[in-house]
Amino acid sequence: MRIKILVWVMLLVYTFSMKSQEKFSADFNLKTEPTEEIKFNESSAGIFFSKKINDKNEITNTTSYTNLKIKYEAGAYEGFEGLNQFNRIQNKFELLHTISNKTKLIFVLTPTANFQQNLGISDMSILGGFQLLQELSSKTAVSIGFERSTVFGLSKFIPKVSFFGTINQMDILVGFPNSKISYSNNERNNFSLSNSFNGSFYNLDKPVDLYSEAAKISTSQMTTALEYERNMDNNWFINFKAGYNFDKKYNLLDKNNHKLYDFNTGNGYILSVGIKYKQ
Repeated sequence: MRIKILVWVMLLVYTFSMKSQEKFSADFNLKTEPTEEIKFNESSAGIFFSKKINDKNEITNTTSYTNLKIKYEAGAYEGFEGLNQFNRIQNKFELLHTISNKTKLIFVLTPTANFQQNLGISDMSILGGFQLLQELSSKTAVSIGFERSTVFGLSKFIPKVSFFGTINQMDILVGFPNSKISYSNNERNNFSLSNSFNGSFYNLDKPVDLYSEAAKISTSQMTTALEYERNMDNNWFINFKAGYNFDKKYNLLDKNNHKLYDFNTGNGYILSVGIKYKQ
């Protein structure tokens, strides 16, 4: 409870202190991902601001908190019922540096804390990376780079490649780990189809009874989803998302990331709803 109160206070301080920035947004989301015998429920909140420092540099910062609750079917996973609630606090800082009119560099630094209930220094890790963004025309661009990410459930370096394009009223992003097609029929409605690789890990406070070497859990999946966002007025937006998780993995690991137990969750659908404030 003290963790939640601290996070919400932090978000409120950011909200009031960043109102003078050029761009600002805050959002809250609820998501459920049920499988045959395990249900994953996630709530998250985040704040974002962006500011242009000068003609060549722009910074953005996103602070977020995520709470994951896991519910097991009665009698299905005896001995693992204590693995039911996890937390993540993350701060993503980006620097966009303009090299020329058509070439930009993006540097990302993302300190994150992934923990069960008790936060310690050992729960901290550093993610991030860089991208080179090259404009091909007024409507197309490509980017390539590397990042240390948890999309596969562990911290590891992965390549990041994307192609951006605009055709009529559609914005197209094709790449790895994310792809997305967005369409707006007017200023208030936005529809999108996305495919993304996503995951995370959480350190345990103590080993579980059945596995004395257990140190963390790992979750990952590939998600294909349809999303609808509605602009309610000048500043407030709501969004709905429905999709399906493929190749979903939920594993118990030791401190060296060796798999101790595979929960064999199977795949399942995803539903989420969110609200966002932008200015």
